[in-house]
Amino acid sequence: MKLSGSLALVTGASSGIGAATARALAAKGARVALVARTRAALEEVAASIRAAGGEAHVFPADVGDPDAVAAMAAQVTADLGVPDLLVNNAGVGRWLSVEETDPDEAVAMMRVPYFAAFFVTRAFIEGMVARGSGRVVNVNSPAGFTPIPGAAGYSAARAALRTFSRCLDAELRGSGVGVTHFTPGKVSTPYFSNNPGAEERIPGIAAIIPTLSPDEVAARLIAAVDADRRHATVPWMAAAIEALNSVAPWLVSALVRSSSWRRP
Repeated sequence: MKLSGSLALVTGASSGIGAATARALAAKGARVALVARTRAALEEVAASIRAAGGEAHVFPADVGDPDAVAAMAAQVTADLGVPDLLVNNAGVGRWLSVEETDPDEAVAMMRVPYFAAFFVTRAFIEGMVARGSGRVVNVNSPAGFTPIPGAAGYSAARAALRTFSRCLDAELRGSGVGVTHFTPGKVSTPYFSNNPGAEERIPGIAAIIPTLSPDEVAARLIAAVDADRRHATVPWMAAAIEALNSVAPWLVSALVRSSSWRRP
């Protein structure tokens, strides 16, 4: 899709992949709507975009709250119009076993990213379909395509987002609105420092996959959007593991189990 002059809405835009993607989209000439919970952090990202000559607008909202999403969507539409591009990037969740996860935390992990992507997409999709153009990008994790011991809730939420992307793609066929399911491998963001113990639970098989910077991920996400890709997993080593999982899931599961967290 053409990005110059388009309106792109990015969730989780206050840091990491979201902030990098917003900056990269603005550099391509897109008007960018930044969404996250914290206004101050969003304003910092917006200021950096404006300083570089781009256009950015801030819409603080908790995307895990359907009422907050509805209010945000109404404001975005009134101020800027219906987005051409939705980037559902907001994501939280800790790598915990079932016993380590209390019910409230399990619900929270499902709320963001899965319900957040559902709510944001639902809020804008009618207008996008009525216009007959646009694209929805759901940013996911490799945990969505293979079960990871010691990260049951996190993996389940990511699997839900993966299936949502496939269903949405099927529902929107012929509407003019496309879907990109985008999965980067490990990214150098504050996630692991903010979630002590999570990094140690990454399966050993993942050591073959290089860590990407948020800027590298943003560039590859935009390349996928430019090419109207329905599915993109980066880097290629992560894509290779995903492809192997599609034909021999038992083998990938065995490799993951043999190099993963084990019950004490």
